[in-house]
Amino acid sequence: MRRRIVAGNWKMNGSKDLVQQLVGPVREQAGRLDNGAKVVIIPPALYVSAVQAEAGDDLATGVQNVSQWQSGAYTGEVSADMARDMGCGYVLVGHSERRQLFGETDETVAAKVEQVLQSGLTAVLCVGETLEQREAGDAERVVATQVIRGLARVEGESWSQVVVAYEPVWAIGTGRTATAEDAQAMHAEIRNVLSSMKAPAESISVLYGGSVKADNAAALFSEPDIDGGLIGGASLKADEFISICRAFPAGA
Repeated sequence: MRRRIVAGNWKMNGSKDLVQQLVGPVREQAGRLDNGAKVVIIPPALYVSAVQAEAGDDLATGVQNVSQWQSGAYTGEVSADMARDMGCGYVLVGHSERRQLFGETDETVAAKVEQVLQSGLTAVLCVGETLEQREAGDAERVVATQVIRGLARVEGESWSQVVVAYEPVWAIGTGRTATAEDAQAMHAEIRNVLSSMKAPAESISVLYGGSVKADNAAALFSEPDIDGGLIGGASLKADEFISICRAFPAGA
């Protein structure tokens, strides 16, 4: 059975007040979920400790990015080992904003995935196409290439530490969302690509991101190859985030 995961990516948002207002209510409700969902909060790195102090055992935490290097003279960087040392379980790698705004290449992403796995953490590889690529009929090729190159260094038992998050770039923060059918089609394609890489594709969680809201989460999470969501803006609102976490069909 694949893990059901709902991860809240706060991006560059957060404050001590937000931690106090949001994490406690989310923790309380997460402990009552009966659908087997794992709830993860991924704040800016400076707030990880504050989130963990409020999270208890019902919430996991992660970081939004790590360095491709293990340690050394890389001012401003955070290593995967540091994230593990601080109690994090998850790391986002290759988010579209990292690719577009900070020039991360597939090779850089692969190096970061390797660091995450070597540290014993779960790598959440983010993939997705732009609107121009989709309209050109190139969406599947673009996403397949990102999966293959981003996970090129994964082998053996390390596959159990891999999650893939499909986020169509044109649907991030725009209010536009792929239909449940469109999202399912791409998730199924991602699973086919993983199978072609000799990965245990049927046991790897594939999440959907891109303007997931309380009112569309149930339709998305009902699709057979969608195992949860990587949630952006809606994760900053406790009631809406919990509603998304509850949106899975009943049962583990």
